[in-house]
Amino acid sequence: MNNRAGCGDIHALRRPAGQPALRAGGCQVRLAERAAFDRQAPGPIREGLGTAGERGLNVLLTGASGFIGRNVASALAAAGHRLKPASRRHGIDYCRMQAEADWLPHLAGVDAVINSVGIIGESGSQRFEPLHRTAPSALFRACAQAGIRRVLQISALGADASAFSAYHLSKRAADDCLRSLDLDWFVLRPSLIYGRGGKSADLFMRLATLPLIPVIGDGQQALQPVHISDVVATVLQSLTTSTTRQTLDVVGNEAITFADWLQSMRQAQGLPRAAMFHIPLPLALALARLGRHFSPLLQPENLRMLQAGCRADVQPLTRFLGRMPLTVETRLFFSDLVPTGRP
Repeated sequence: MNNRAGCGDIHALRRPAGQPALRAGGCQVRLAERAAFDRQAPGPIREGLGTAGERGLNVLLTGASGFIGRNVASALAAAGHRLKPASRRHGIDYCRMQAEADWLPHLAGVDAVINSVGIIGESGSQRFEPLHRTAPSALFRACAQAGIRRVLQISALGADASAFSAYHLSKRAADDCLRSLDLDWFVLRPSLIYGRGGKSADLFMRLATLPLIPVIGDGQQALQPVHISDVVATVLQSLTTSTTRQTLDVVGNEAITFADWLQSMRQAQGLPRAAMFHIPLPLALALARLGRHFSPLLQPENLRMLQAGCRADVQPLTRFLGRMPLTVETRLFFSDLVPTGRP
């Protein structure tokens, strides 16, 4: 279940049991608390990768050249799995993979499938319907035909019964398709992902450098950012755990307001706190209609999703990983904590 809260008095926002309270003072580093928990947690924490055992798995990974995909790909190799990347860079045009027959030739010898394809805004031939619903649904049905039991879908927090945007609705359609099949599936729903190389985080980083930071309304929208390393750790744990058929909200250890999120990004870049320029939602939406011609990230629906907020109970993920996800630290904005093969 996705527990989302809109804007308003940050202290008046309700949260489910076990969910962290919103902080109103920016990101604080809690290394001692984290270290104490990590000493009790089984397995590696830094990469969160574990090992694949003696044999490892043959894994088909879609979206292998994207932010999530390339980090997952590096982690798979580090854990002893064998990767079969599926992206345009590797000769597979995902937009054209619309039927089971398109996928079946690529599934020979595959033990598990991870779908990490996703776009936050439409542009050109990149459309929600084929990328988020039709192609992955065809892939999942092809897995059922080919006898591939372990299938992971990387969806998005908010792709649930409360979804209203084309982005979330298209993600939820593929999630529902996978959950309807007799497979050992996982639907992973990350919150706002940050770390080195993330496009949305980079956009917010640039926004945070402005001397006067624009925010929607009072800037108190509730976020629960998750670091890319925790997303990767969840993916790898999902590949080998015996408890399957789970929908997991992949969120950070604590919630933060959008305004404080931007101030934290300023701090990470060595800048002092800045004043906020408060833009009413109707005006922000009008500006986004103009901005979408310059960047697919600048979409009115994305602002509505931001306004709705995005948070969830962290306890299910904590139990699944055997540890808490990372608390936001300024150093993590420039880190993926996963070997990437890049210099």
